[in-house]
Amino acid sequence: MSASDRSNLRAVNLPADWSPTSWRERTALQLPTYPDQAELESALAELRHLPPLVTSWEILSLKQQLAEAQEGKRFLLQGGDCAESFDSCTSDVISNRLKVLLQMSLVLVHGMRKPVVRVGRFAGQYAKPRSADSETIDGVTLPSYRGDMVNGPAFTEAARKPDPRRMIKAHARSSMTMNFVRALIDGGFADLHHPEYWNLSWVGHSPLADEYRRMVNAIGDAVRFMETLSGSEVHNLNRVDFYTSHEALLLPYEESLTRQVPRHWGHFNLSTHYPWIGMRTAAVDGAHAEYFRGIRNPIALKVGPSVTADQLLRTIDLLNPEDEPGRLTFIHRMGATAIADKLPPLLEAMRRDGRRVLWVCDPMHGNTESTSNGYKTRRFRNIRAEIEQSFELHAAAGTRLGGVHLELTGEDVTECLGGARELTESDLERAYRSTVDPRLNYEQALEVAMLIVRKQAQIAAPA
Repeated sequence: MSASDRSNLRAVNLPADWSPTSWRERTALQLPTYPDQAELESALAELRHLPPLVTSWEILSLKQQLAEAQEGKRFLLQGGDCAESFDSCTSDVISNRLKVLLQMSLVLVHGMRKPVVRVGRFAGQYAKPRSADSETIDGVTLPSYRGDMVNGPAFTEAARKPDPRRMIKAHARSSMTMNFVRALIDGGFADLHHPEYWNLSWVGHSPLADEYRRMVNAIGDAVRFMETLSGSEVHNLNRVDFYTSHEALLLPYEESLTRQVPRHWGHFNLSTHYPWIGMRTAAVDGAHAEYFRGIRNPIALKVGPSVTADQLLRTIDLLNPEDEPGRLTFIHRMGATAIADKLPPLLEAMRRDGRRVLWVCDPMHGNTESTSNGYKTRRFRNIRAEIEQSFELHAAAGTRLGGVHLELTGEDVTECLGGARELTESDLERAYRSTVDPRLNYEQALEVAMLIVRKQAQIAAPA
């Protein structure tokens, strides 16, 4: 990191009256009730002695890149599973997920002409908030499934019992995932000299195949042209930076991996580079906000249609009182039908107050619905509409849309309706695999990347 970069990430003050455990004095929502407290404390004690999953210098590097995204010099691509499962910690699932994110970033870099910050929703996205603590099926009531870090999805008493040892297993699975991702990237998996290696099997027969191939060929030609001029290989194209993120929902787990490190002041959450607070746990006086205000990671907050400008300003006062660059991201998820009414007042308040935040669009969570045959799904046309409106509303407000936050997979699933192949309700039965929320498949995800490029170009074009 250069001297100018370090000056941009200026020092801030350690929050008063904060510690990694001070959240315990506040109301904590969405936490499971463990039946055996001694077993819980034993698991947490073990976690406190396990190695961290990420490093402080990776976290600070990401914060610098997010500061540049706030200024329009980069674009954030954040994507991955709705909820990871222990069973999906396999080489094929991980490499395919990485491939689709690399493909999307290739499209964005080529079309937007700026670097992309690549952040995966993986290596820790094992806990999920739920709208109810329990569910009833055929007269039987059991605790809700809260992600593999807490309990199992099977509707049995044994599976649904919250088990603190699952946090140890989640740490191990996260470590395996990160180890494999790092090995792939360091081994040249993301080498821009050979973007054709990232292809998934669909490329040969997709309606988008020709457009994607043209981009791959154009980038390959550009790389060869640069190297011809310089007379040597451009080695920094051999690898990319890749970061992890997850919703920091299970606070006992996050606390156990919050550490102080040599030569840095303060505390870092070393379970992930980029944690976020979900909509259900975003209360300014709640336990999650209290925990987040003290960690040095870049942090994000999900912003729904019920949030007011005053609430957002109070949140900034708590989470980023000194306006540190790269510190705070607002991920708005309004829904295609509500965004035109709900987002502009928030943008105007932040612009008027001069607050420094990174605005990101989550077009997934506000567009969830249930079909007549009982599947939870999202319509691609609504996802597209929310992205397009986000660009337009930010441009009208004089603010900047700096990224997208997507639930997606590298697998050939049929969970979201529409897209290039026009998936219908009857298609959902073919390959619906998500245990919680529907995800874009690899083809729909790439279509989103192409949509972003086209919309950004339209917004940027002179009238």
